[in-house]
This record gives sequence, C-alpha cells and structure tokens, in this order.
Amino acid sequence: MRVVIQRVKHSKVFVGAECVAEVAAGLLVFVGIGRGDTLEDAEYMAKKIANLRIFEDGQGRMNRALQEAGGGVLSVPQFTLYADTSRGNRPGFESAADPETGKRLWQELNRLLAGYGLTVAQGIFGAKMSVAIVNDGPVTIWLDSKERAA
Repeated sequence: MRVVIQRVKHSKVFVGAECVAEVAAGLLVFVGIGRGDTLEDAEYMAKKIANLRIFEDGQGRMNRALQEAGGGVLSVPQFTLYADTSRGNRPGFESAADPETGKRLWQELNRLLAGYGLTVAQGIFGAKMSVAIVNDGPVTIWLDSKERAA
C-alpha cells in the first residue's frame, strides 16, 4: 500500500461540481492499493498515519500527531500511485490491485483510521474527482507499506 500524505489547511473533493468530502486543517491522504496488499498493510498504514508527528508543537517543531493538533483526514483512493513508467511514457498499472480488492482495503484503511479517533472524510472510489488543496508548510510525505522496518 502506498500513500501520499499532505498536511493541509483545507482540502475538498469534487465529483463534477458537487463537493463530496472536505476537511479543514488536517491531512489529505492519497491511497494506492497494490497487488498483494493485505489487511496487515492497511493496519500498518492506519497506525503510521494516525501517529505521524508532522504538526508543529509550541516550539515550531514537527512533533505532534493529528489527534493532538486537531483536524481530520480526507482519504482519496488513487490507483495511479502504482504507475509504472519504466517501459516508456505511457504508464502501466499492472501493479495496482484489482478494483474490488482496492476498494475493500481502502474502506478498511478508513475504518481503521476512524478507530484511532480520527474524523475521516472520503472521496468516491472509482469516480473521476477534482481535489482542491491548500497545503500547509508545504508538508508532503510518501509511505510504502512494503518498505517498513521488520
């Protein structure tokens, strides 16, 4: 599982002209599910996202997690995080999970994040979405569950 996390002052997801989800301050999390990803990957990512200390403390250091800082998570499914451009200029997506598995694990990740006491707003799986972002910092972090320490 791959995620791109952006610390945001505000973020919204639109399908057409309709705003389907938004968060004020918090995290925008783009979520890619790969072939072979399991519930264990979702559990790892949920714990990592919930505890990632990327919000400033009183001394201006990134030392607080989302729960301490306040705010929510806007979770957006994004299979293109598994794009393979090694064989030319047109990306291939063979490494992305099939849609049924991708949707199930993305929903599970969202449920697990909520289990950490986080408010989770969600894009729409499989929809063509527009995402409006006011990045805070900017702070953007990429994680891959397969690269975790043993």
